[in-house]
Amino acid sequence: MNVLMISPGYPAEMAFFTRGLADVGATVIGLGDQPAFALPELARDALIHHLPVGSLADEGAVAGVVHELARRVPIDRVECLWEPYMILAAKLRESLGLPGLTVGQTVPFRDKERMKLLLDAAGLRTPRHAGTATVAGVWAAAEQIGFPLIVKPVDGAGSADTYRVDSIGELNDVLPMLRHVPQVSVEEFVDGEEFTYDTICADGRVLFENICWYRPRPLAAKSHEWISPVTMALRDLDAPDLQGGRALGAAVLEVLGFRDGFTHMEWYRKADGEVVFGEIGARPPGGRTVDVMNYATDADLFAAWADAVTNGRISQPIERRYNAASVFKRANGAGRITHSEGLDRLLAQYGEHVAAIDLLPVGAHRRDWRATLISDGMVIVRHPDLSTTVEIADAFATDLQMYAG
Repeated sequence: MNVLMISPGYPAEMAFFTRGLADVGATVIGLGDQPAFALPELARDALIHHLPVGSLADEGAVAGVVHELARRVPIDRVECLWEPYMILAAKLRESLGLPGLTVGQTVPFRDKERMKLLLDAAGLRTPRHAGTATVAGVWAAAEQIGFPLIVKPVDGAGSADTYRVDSIGELNDVLPMLRHVPQVSVEEFVDGEEFTYDTICADGRVLFENICWYRPRPLAAKSHEWISPVTMALRDLDAPDLQGGRALGAAVLEVLGFRDGFTHMEWYRKADGEVVFGEIGARPPGGRTVDVMNYATDADLFAAWADAVTNGRISQPIERRYNAASVFKRANGAGRITHSEGLDRLLAQYGEHVAAIDLLPVGAHRRDWRATLISDGMVIVRHPDLSTTVEIADAFATDLQMYAG
């Protein structure tokens, strides 16, 4: 099978999915705005050929390159796991007559308002919401929905340009920061814990499912620099308090007609047990979460995705052996990393349960914590027992400190 992989080396985790395609026997052709020599070695080694284009945003030029390729080499699938270019991938599929998400099927995964309207019509619980492209529309939605509320792009990913607003004054402050966003979704702030529902599907069947628990909610982590965000992949998906989220996730996939590939949904569980939909993408979770899921299962979910979309199955055995958690660190201070404190003691106490350490080295410039969840590095821990995993993750969140100056 010949697979055209859009943006095979960026963002960084795309290289692992590209490698996964090659590992399950696909012939992989890359298409992206990086030259072949600039691709990560992992991606470069997995490709039989790479087509560089000036810009993936120039859909006409990209289509011309792809159709010229298709005259010489049969293309069986077009895959794209980077959200900004999923519509491009759908257009290419339609023009080449290939299977996979169409433009019409892709739009609800990109447009948060369209997404929620479809789920509303199916009777699924979503936050009260309204989409608008004007300042007046934002104010009208705020009056209708009431405070607190969330304002975010209709086609955004993660927590980028997403704000909680508690008052008229705060809305006045937030609106200038959204001038570059063409359309926003204004929605009810749902007070509750936040989880994910992640799947790999083939032919409309869920072959693998995962639930992560955000500690704290991403919006809180985005608002306070001192927080070390934790994403925890849970071992026991049969726990009673997760069943509402699993059922909601299955219903969402059915309503949106998703069939093949990775999905990443976020949902809330309120104090009274009510389950509320957040949003869903036809893509894997970001922020190294697939790595966390791999450590929870001792599996290769990059290859599992590739197996599902090319062969309609997952051949490797997958067993949920651990709870696994990523802990992202943000250095104190500005400039270059000078030192860290607490790591040796934590490793002495919990070392056997530490699966990975990837922290910026001394001398490296610290990253902008507002722009990347990964921040200045991460630690991944795992343990079969949930309460013990929480204890270990919390210890790394509070007792490991990095400094810059």
